[in-house]
Amino acid sequence: MGRAVPRAADPRERGSATVWTVAVMAVIFTLAVTVVLIGTARVARHRAQTAADLGALAAARFAFTEPGRGCAEAASLAAANGARLLRCSTRADGIADVQVAVGFSLPVAGDRKASARARAGPVHITDQAGWGLTLKRRSGVR
Repeated sequence: MGRAVPRAADPRERGSATVWTVAVMAVIFTLAVTVVLIGTARVARHRAQTAADLGALAAARFAFTEPGRGCAEAASLAAANGARLLRCSTRADGIADVQVAVGFSLPVAGDRKASARARAGPVHITDQAGWGLTLKRRSGVR
């Protein structure tokens, strides 16, 4: 006596597992592509923020002494980080404001741009640092 081969309950259901497998694979593929696209955009945004932060610090460094040089340094640092300087300004009180953009490409959406803005400037220290602590100034230190 041989083994009985199980049959589908309904002959119309033959091959339905193949359809379900293809559908699940399509959903997984779509999710994977979405994750990669979002990841690419987030990396570009973080690169732009890094370039903006470094550019603002560089511009603030020269804000008091050579304001024009500060923005040139910001542009140089932005380019070194794969970004393009969109806007740079320095104020008389030493605060620098920098905006940069990083270009990136998405296979589905084409060429895109991630931008970021950062401000930097001097820290004003008072004799009362907060939390009940008093700062002692050393002679010769500004």
